[in-house]
Parts: sequence; C-alpha cells; structure tokens
Amino acid sequence: MELERFGEQHLGAVAELIADPEVLHFTRIPEPAPPGFERTWLDAYEAHRRDGTREAFAIVEDGRFLGLALAPHIDREAGEVELGYIVARPARGRGVATKALRELTRWAFDELGAQRIELMIESANAPSVRVAEHCGYVYEGERRSTYLKQGRRVDTLVYSKLPSDP
Repeated sequence: MELERFGEQHLGAVAELIADPEVLHFTRIPEPAPPGFERTWLDAYEAHRRDGTREAFAIVEDGRFLGLALAPHIDREAGEVELGYIVARPARGRGVATKALRELTRWAFDELGAQRIELMIESANAPSVRVAEHCGYVYEGERRSTYLKQGRRVDTLVYSKLPSDP
C-alpha cells in the first residue's frame, strides 16, 4: 500500500467513493454530493496544495484505488495539521486505514515538521476511533455540536499526536 498525490487519474474512483452512504454520513462531504463534486474537490485540493494549506493522497495498492488520505487543514506557521482518511467499501476491514494513517502521520511530522496533528472523528464512527487508537493517537475529548450537516448537528471526538508521543 502506498500514498500518491490525489489527481485526475483518481476522479472516477473518488466519484464511486463519495456515492457510498457511509462515506457521506461520516465525512463533511455534502449529502447528496453535488454532481461533479469529485472534480470540485480535486480543484480545491490542488489550489490549496499550491499555497501549502491542504494536501490529499490516494491510497493505492497494486494500481487499485483503496481510498483517500487527507490533510484538510495545514497551518505551517503553528505546526498544526488536521488529518483524515476515507477507505472504499471493498478495502474496509483489512487494515488499510491504519496503514494509511501511519504513513500520513509520518509524512506530516517528517515533511511538514508538524508539532501537533489532530483527527476530528464523528462520535458515532467507531471504526475510525479504533484506527486512531491503533496509530497511537491520544483522545482529548468531545466537541459537542461541532458542525452542521444537512440539518443535523454532529458531535466530534478529538484525537491528537505530538512528535514526542510513542
């Protein structure tokens, strides 16, 4: 498994990914995703890639798309990074998210010089919580009613990792 920059070649697979009701439920992607959202998403990540405030990678194995590994917020001055991951349904339950988060974490510390990495996980997303804990992230607490999505407020669990953490 490896991470490669999210690009044009991934658009079809990302369109399938964001059609998955579980993906829509547990992410900040609008429900339903508007037509062409995958293109809009890629364009936004490419623009922010240029200014250094976001990054996105495709998770691939033997040429197969398995999901996305994301840095939706990068504050280079503060050394703070938010990370996230989305795994395609056929790849779930195989440790893909754990491997991807470990690699993404290494990238944030080594390439960005991050001093603090955060994961923001919807409180009902138990598989994502397990991934965070398997990767050594520390539970900090719950942010209640963090954001509004399709008329519902969502509680978010905050996990973090510092360079000094094991």
